[in-house]
Amino acid sequence: MARGQACTALTGTLAGAYERIRARTVALAKPLSAEDMQVQSMPEASPTKWHLAHTTWFFQTFVLDRFAPGVAPFASEWSALFNSYYESVGPRHPRAARGVISRPGADEVISCRHAVDDAVLSLLSTASARLEELAGVVVLGLEHEQQHQELLLTDIQHALSLNPTEPAYRAPAPRPLRRAPPLRFVEQPGGLVEIGHPDSGFAFDNERPRHRVYLEPFAVGSRSVTCGEYAAFIEDGGYRRPELWLSDGWAEQKEHDRAAPLYWAKRGGGWHTFTAEGMCPVDPDVPVSSVSFYEADAYARWAGARLPTEAEWECVAAGVTVEGNLLDDDVAACTLSPRAATGERLSQLFGDVWEWTASAYLPYPGFRPLDGALGEYNGKFMSGQMVLRGGSCFTPRDHVRASYRNFFPPSARWQMSGIRLAMSERR
Repeated sequence: MARGQACTALTGTLAGAYERIRARTVALAKPLSAEDMQVQSMPEASPTKWHLAHTTWFFQTFVLDRFAPGVAPFASEWSALFNSYYESVGPRHPRAARGVISRPGADEVISCRHAVDDAVLSLLSTASARLEELAGVVVLGLEHEQQHQELLLTDIQHALSLNPTEPAYRAPAPRPLRRAPPLRFVEQPGGLVEIGHPDSGFAFDNERPRHRVYLEPFAVGSRSVTCGEYAAFIEDGGYRRPELWLSDGWAEQKEHDRAAPLYWAKRGGGWHTFTAEGMCPVDPDVPVSSVSFYEADAYARWAGARLPTEAEWECVAAGVTVEGNLLDDDVAACTLSPRAATGERLSQLFGDVWEWTASAYLPYPGFRPLDGALGEYNGKFMSGQMVLRGGSCFTPRDHVRASYRNFFPPSARWQMSGIRLAMSERR
């Protein structure tokens, strides 16, 4: 294929992905009112309108300002409002006060999105000299947008859960009733393995470089821990037994008087939980979600097991097709589902819930952040956080992969975070 034809094919494919992913973000916000999109329910969450504006700011700042100077549909006075954490780019509005940004309004933000989209698509159709460099930044921007699609859903779920009327994000969707299969432990040989993203294809900088890790033989749970199994932990006094908890986790649990995962409440003698479909009875067969690392670790101890390391998790997920209950373009997921598992096949490695690992979020050997302001994307957060793997029902299907490293503080609960057990070889 001639260079001109290759450039045309690349820009056409990238433009199609750009339009599809950017449209999905707007579709996720469609069920919400302007008032819904303004709410910030806690300092760690962001309003829906802010997500819509910030992802647009990203393309203005890192694509248009760099590759098409002078093309600026995004108002310059908005820049500080919607910069997230890029200190080298300029001033930032405080994260905890994003909910007070009542202006620009939601309609103005959507209009600006369309103008930036037109400018980026025009740039893609005309750029040639720096096409490969441009394409790399656009792809990073799209992966960044998909991260914010998931955050948009987790953040609005938290906001709606605090409304006394318990409004649903979406109407209940029919789905088959299935029982979770029995939990088994699948033995793994361990040994010298490679983890990290290979050289080809997109990956965030924190997924590289690929490197070798030695694993002792271990076993991993065949599926995620279910709500029914976690309820047994609660009923056995799991939240009242300090011997099960890490010191910081026990202190936090006592400070907040927690007795169940986030969104769970006892009603009529049974557990209910707030979901994208509103308040519903807890389904004992779906994976437990919205638990912190501390809760996941305490449950694992109670179950006579432990959490897998991220190297163990990636070792078993490598080569497995990304399939499961993930977010599609028709926004058909957003709810948890039990999954069948047969034979020795591991289930739910991708989708339903992110799975906490026992690994702190640290750089891989030889890690190098991206050049310039984009180097602030991941590297500066490599302290005080724990790694999660696998994606959830809020994660776009084409966004997750075996090497993907999600990370949150160990106390975080408002994400779709769950548990997979592991065990060391008994000697």
